Amino acid sequence: MTRTIVASATREIIIGFDQPFCVIGERINPTGRKKLAAEMIAGNFETVIRDALEQAACGATMLDVNAGVTSVNPNETEPGLLVQTLEIVQGLVDLPLSIDSSVTAAIEAALKVAKGRPLVNSVTGEEEKLEAILPLVKKYNVPVVAISNDETGISMDPDVRFAVAKKIVQRCADFGIPAHDVVVDPLVMPIGALGDAGRQVFALLRRLREELKVNTTCGLSNISFGLPHRHGINAAFIPMVIGAGMTSAIMNPVRPQEMEAVRGANVLNGTDENCTNWIRTYKDYKPAEGGQAVAAPTQVNAPGEGANNGGRRRGGREARMARG
Repeated sequence: MTRTIVASATREIIIGFDQPFCVIGERINPTGRKKLAAEMIAGNFETVIRDALEQAACGATMLDVNAGVTSVNPNETEPGLLVQTLEIVQGLVDLPLSIDSSVTAAIEAALKVAKGRPLVNSVTGEEEKLEAILPLVKKYNVPVVAISNDETGISMDPDVRFAVAKKIVQRCADFGIPAHDVVVDPLVMPIGALGDAGRQVFALLRRLREELKVNTTCGLSNISFGLPHRHGINAAFIPMVIGAGMTSAIMNPVRPQEMEAVRGANVLNGTDENCTNWIRTYKDYKPAEGGQAVAAPTQVNAPGEGANNGGRRRGGREARMARG
């Protein structure tokens, strides 16, 4: 069974088909958040701190950390800022982190200070990117997100996206990186623009699981981009992709409707043994008057929650598509 291990200094979690769905909190990302970008440039990390603590309290398994505040001279500005942000976040929470950058120098700088075993987010099928990122992944012995696009861009043909994913897995093997340390992002398209985007990704996930035997992730809210009441679409999408084989997603854990979908899918998928996490989270839950749902309780991850960790402790990326 494929298992991808990520860890903080004190907690290890496993991403896998037999594990609870891994929620990678997306909020520490200034892309599309002008106020946050301005704060980070000015050295103000109040929002970063708040987002880190809130996502952890709401049940995130991991946190994505992105410091892409500007497209101007990112090779100069991003490494130092990403390191500073990463050090602040890992000093606040004991969750494993995802180092999210398209700047190679920033990824390398962050890997030097990261505690535990972070996830590198990400590498594409472009040969230049493979040659730059994969040696770092091997050197620091960390897992990597493989995004299914290459020099030709993002294909609308799911067979092409599968072929790119297969190429990346093979190139990782060339560098001595095992398939269980490759987490493929098959690229979720907006359903409002591409009517069969859902069916495409379900089919892709099954192939990735059965043929390549790799774990998978996505920018979850891509599916609902441009639609009203996006969280309803996202919440419907979650159990469907989990059923098709997806094992993690970069998403907003602060949204109760979406986290309920994750937790419910874990129950029905058999990865929340004896419904323990569901009961702990919702045993005191009551609907609001008038039948409208109230916000789900926040929850700090309990020891051992979300992974069969064999007795061991458990421990972003630049927006490549609009997340909304």
